[in-house]
Amino acid sequence: MLTHFQYKKLYENTQIPGWNFSFYFKKQKFNGIYHQNGKIEWTSSTPNAEDEVKVIEQIHELMLFHVYDH
Repeated sequence: MLTHFQYKKLYENTQIPGWNFSFYFKKQKFNGIYHQNGKIEWTSSTPNAEDEVKVIEQIHELMLFHVYDH
C-alpha cells in the first residue's frame, strides 16, 4: 500500500501535462514523473520487480482519481 502520496504539476504552464509524484512504500520513499500517456519515469530507485507492477497500478488509480476525475 502506498502512503503519503503527493503530486504536483511538472510545468508552471498548466496547459502542458505532466506531474511529479512521491510516496512511501514499505518504509522507503519513491519519486517519479507521471507523463500524460501514463508512462512512469522513476527519478529515485524503483520498487523491486515483484512489487513494481502493483505499485504502478496504484499510481495510475490515484492519478486518475486526483487529476482526471476532478
